[in-house]
Formats: sequence, C-alpha cells, structure tokens
Amino acid sequence: MCGRFAITLPDDAMAQLFGALPSNDLPEVPRYNVCPTTQIATLTSAEGARRLRPMRWGLIPHWYKTPTDGPLLINARAETVAEKPAFRAACRERRCIVPASGFYEWTKDAEGNRLPWYITRADGAPMAFAAIWQEWSREGEDKVDGPTCAIVTTAATHEMAEIHHRTPVILEPDDWALWLGEAGKGAAPLMQPPPEGALRMWRVDRAVNSNRASGESLIEPIAP
Repeated sequence: MCGRFAITLPDDAMAQLFGALPSNDLPEVPRYNVCPTTQIATLTSAEGARRLRPMRWGLIPHWYKTPTDGPLLINARAETVAEKPAFRAACRERRCIVPASGFYEWTKDAEGNRLPWYITRADGAPMAFAAIWQEWSREGEDKVDGPTCAIVTTAATHEMAEIHHRTPVILEPDDWALWLGEAGKGAAPLMQPPPEGALRMWRVDRAVNSNRASGESLIEPIAP
C-alpha cells in the first residue's frame, strides 16, 4: 500500500511539469510527511485543460453518509479497481495523478518495532502516482463537500518486495495523457509495477512513524 509520501516540488514547478493550471488553494509545500485524510495536490484533465487542484486523500464513496461510514479508502488495488463498487465508476471516468517526490513503507525488526524506509525514483525524477477520484458531499448543518481520491497500487517489484508487497502505480510522462483520458481509452495496461531498478530506497529515522513529524530530516538516510 501507500500510506505516507513526500512532495517537495513547488506549485509552479508542478504546474510546469504537467502543463497544468494550478489552483490558488493548493496545500503548502514542501511536505515530508503527507498523511491520509489531508488535502493533497492532484492533476486532473477536463475539456482539454489540465488542472492542479487539491483533494482529500481518502476516497469517500457517494453512499457514505459520513467520511467514517466505512473503511478509509486511501488505496485502490489495480487488480480489482475496475470491479469494486467503490472504485469502478471513478476508474472509468475520473482518473487523476498524484505528484510525489517519494513514499514510505515499513519493515519490522525482531522485536516488532516498525522501521521506516523512503522510496523514490532511481533517476531522481518526480513521481506521478496513478489515482482515481470521487466527489462527495453531505448536506446539513455541518455540510462537507469536495473531491476525494485514492492512489492505485499494484504488486511490488522483486527489489521492493523485500520491504513491502505493494507499490503505487508510477506513471511515465508518455502515459499521463492516456491515464487522464486525453488519449482515448485503454488505460488498464498502465497499472503495472515499475521496471526492476527504477526505484531506490533507504532506511530513515523512526521519527516519521508519527504523523505529526515534519521536516527534511525525515527523508535523510540512516544506517540500516
């Protein structure tokens, strides 16, 4: 799965990278410990225009009466995303991209302590996670509304599997238009693991185990 990530690109750099118009309410960057249920920057495309816009990380199906009516859906499995009732319409009609610099996964030592790892692209380029989104709203005295999203994951590469058995689907620039629906249909083949050797990873300090931790030191390597 993907439960935490980092994004360090400034808004204007993200907009230039994706050829998108940025919203004026994007979350502040850099962020070294992006957690579920927070607002994240996403890329969508409609009527021939790309937009960088904020969404809540954690897709809320339209039938939820409250955000906690069911499981927290921060990830969608590539193998079943087109079939699950919570995801299938979004997979067909509302695909988006989540920009990231890297993401975290955890192993455990002999005592059961959670040991965090930071994973990024070996070539140093920004990551573009495949994702899907869903508008959600609740009427009433405390009305809540807005777009929500989930990151698509797939089976890990051999090297990544030593840390975790799942990895986000990482899209290459040539695939962005197809995933966003700009280049027709047939995006399913894009939901594959990255090639072997495409990722690099290193142990980081256990400070990131807290969702309140922040700062560049969270991604600095430490001795395994």
